[in-house]
Amino acid sequence: MKRKYLDRVAVLVLFAVSCFFLLGSDGAAQNITRPRTTPTPSPTPVQMTAPTPTPVPVQTLEDLQTKIRQRMFDLAVRRGRVGIKVVSLNSGKVIFENESEKYYMPASNMKNFTVATAMERLGPDFRFRTDVFANTPIDANGVIVGPLTIKGGGDISISNGFDPAFPKQINPYWGIDLLVDKIVAAGVKRIEGDIVGDESYFRGFAVPETWEWDDLQTYYGTEVSALPLNDNAIDISVMPGSVGNSCIARTLPANHIVRIVNNCVTAASSGANTLNIRKEVSQNVIEISGTVPAGTKEFRGSIALTRPAELFVELLKQRLEAKGVKVTGVTRLADVPAAPPCKTCGPPVNIAYLESPPFSIIAQKTLKPSQNMYTETILWTLGEQIGRKNGGSGDSSRLGLAVVKDFLKEIGIPEDGIVQYDGSGLSRHDLITPSAVVTLYTYMAKKSRYPEAWRDSLTIGGVDGTLRNRFKGTAAAGNIRGKTGTIDQVSALSGYLTTAGGEPLVLSIIVNGVPRSADRISLIDDIVVNLANFNGKID
Repeated sequence: MKRKYLDRVAVLVLFAVSCFFLLGSDGAAQNITRPRTTPTPSPTPVQMTAPTPTPVPVQTLEDLQTKIRQRMFDLAVRRGRVGIKVVSLNSGKVIFENESEKYYMPASNMKNFTVATAMERLGPDFRFRTDVFANTPIDANGVIVGPLTIKGGGDISISNGFDPAFPKQINPYWGIDLLVDKIVAAGVKRIEGDIVGDESYFRGFAVPETWEWDDLQTYYGTEVSALPLNDNAIDISVMPGSVGNSCIARTLPANHIVRIVNNCVTAASSGANTLNIRKEVSQNVIEISGTVPAGTKEFRGSIALTRPAELFVELLKQRLEAKGVKVTGVTRLADVPAAPPCKTCGPPVNIAYLESPPFSIIAQKTLKPSQNMYTETILWTLGEQIGRKNGGSGDSSRLGLAVVKDFLKEIGIPEDGIVQYDGSGLSRHDLITPSAVVTLYTYMAKKSRYPEAWRDSLTIGGVDGTLRNRFKGTAAAGNIRGKTGTIDQVSALSGYLTTAGGEPLVLSIIVNGVPRSADRISLIDDIVVNLANFNGKID
């Protein structure tokens, strides 16, 4: 019996080994037999079932609210103040809020109120205008007898920032050349008199009264002028010279208005870079000091101008002469009397004018990069175009603030919903509530006459403006549209967002009293991404 049993086992083992070589180690049939004279029949295809995707859990509103609340408890921000309001754009239902009726310093979130008012009151097709007047008509030889006066209307587009080639190419003459071309096209070949800049369109002190002095030399703290040029700032370049000698410093464009006091010394290549640039607050004097090591890359920056209209008329004269127009006089502003006064001058004759792009474009150039001077100019223009024309009196800025206040009252924001001292938010005296911002954004989306122009003016997450480097690779990229705000210890973001569940939201998040900018921005961005990822239902 034992022998028969072993024989049977041997046979079974031999059969199994044979099957292994015939089928192969992975169980698939192997073609290792001799060729057949008849074709091998095709195997019956095996129906494979696609793997079932892991379902994404549907979040509840309570889940979302808990995430936001927990993020606010982070140690880095717990000593600050965080104002939040998030509502459904469709239903108005409050999704989340925290101290939304309390006051916060807004930084550049104040621009929302100024630009939205201008969009509604001036309209997206409004254009700023600069007029050119002479005291005599152009004669047959192209001669103007007497001064050529440029009356400004606050056209902030006379700036290289509006050049289609900017910022790859920076041409400081781009904006002024637009006006020069208009004058030349009118037939002017000779001006027997001065080039005069008239800033009288605006009234009031050129700098908002609550701005801090240390902002006034920076590119973001420039004056307001009816004759603005290149954002009312001038570029300055500093590079090392030969060791032991002065650094090489120059302004761009070259001019006689800005004076440089150069005490900067070129150090050995191993020396320290202690370059310091300082501008006198009320003068066009730039002091350069410190040391720059040999071989250091050229430094370029922008400095605020005092009385930018002076540079406007100087560059206008330069460029007219470069185009072949002879100018016998000097450049001056209208409040500087001529010497000797013109005794034969008649009533002014409008010989040319330049108009800006429509306000819809101006709004984009204002909100996306968060341009302070543009916003203040818009506020002052509201004062002149709406306030003064409706019987108001006083400074342009105060008239503009009254126009904004009336508009906000009209759309349902309480009279104490904001406290506004300037148009841009650079003033540390400004106060707003997240609730007021949400009311504004809701109105502009649902009741404004120009909702598309408003939405197009806002910066887009991960795409452009002040949000171009934020939210990349998240559900908020290309989704969040709004306005940022940043000053010392303040960050804000308000705007529109659509959740993963398809719900359009309006939001305002304002952080005050957190010292590190990175901590403030991280908190805001995490909340926005949580909102973008929310796949549940609001109702």
